[in-house]
Amino acid sequence: MKIMDGKALATKLQAELAEKTEKLRDEHGVTPGLLVILVGEDSASQVYVRNKERSALAAGFKSQVVRLPETVTEVELLEMISTYNQDPTWHGILVQLPLPKHIDEEKVLLAIDPGKDVDGFHPTNMGKLWSGHPVMVPSTPAGIMELFKAYGVELAGKRALVIGRSNIVGKPMAQLLMDANATVTIGHSRTQYLPALARQADILVVAIGQAKFVTKDFVKEGAVVVDVGMNRDDNGKLCGDVDFDSVAGVASLITPVPGGVGPMTITMLMEQTYQAALRSIS
Repeated sequence: MKIMDGKALATKLQAELAEKTEKLRDEHGVTPGLLVILVGEDSASQVYVRNKERSALAAGFKSQVVRLPETVTEVELLEMISTYNQDPTWHGILVQLPLPKHIDEEKVLLAIDPGKDVDGFHPTNMGKLWSGHPVMVPSTPAGIMELFKAYGVELAGKRALVIGRSNIVGKPMAQLLMDANATVTIGHSRTQYLPALARQADILVVAIGQAKFVTKDFVKEGAVVVDVGMNRDDNGKLCGDVDFDSVAGVASLITPVPGGVGPMTITMLMEQTYQAALRSIS
């Protein structure tokens, strides 16, 4: 068993990104700009946004977090997004989810300019991904593909199972794997005989949102296992959707939690902001 160290890879890629950003600024006078809108006081969202802001500044980006009260109206939020869409200072705009219940998340995602949608959640960007012409891709699946590349994981012709069917991870992950010529199945909490299905997979990506859901009984000997989960176990310790101690003895490669997929998610968000800034030149 070998660990796929997302933290180490993210550190390397972010250093390279800082160099590219400096070159972009020196040669074209363009500094990538990332704007994050945070509504309310959700504690997890506060942490995620703080990490994004820290990474953006480390890469040499212009970064701003707009913090809005829980009471902001949907109309006010949509008007704000429209204003930032038209501001060339910002190449990437994202609204941190979840939003308060009185705000329609779908309306908010639709309001973001697809060219600045660095989260990759806009239907236009989803459509481009699913038609085989990705531009903005959800950051977690994009980060996982970078992990596969860095660790020399052969995908073509392999059987891959994605456990989880969200628009944020499961569905785009499946599409990226298909684009890499893997044979892909999507499983979820209602899938019958899921452990038996999982044992056929050479590549297993788990994003089901249940602590330690996948045990060694799910894993084929020598499979590559990617854990997207972020949960707390009965002792309050951070853990993933995979029972690491159980699966580590069976898998050939596995991501830890923390230090696996999480750092890569933020890194790919920064990379997509850089790419949007690059496209703005032409």
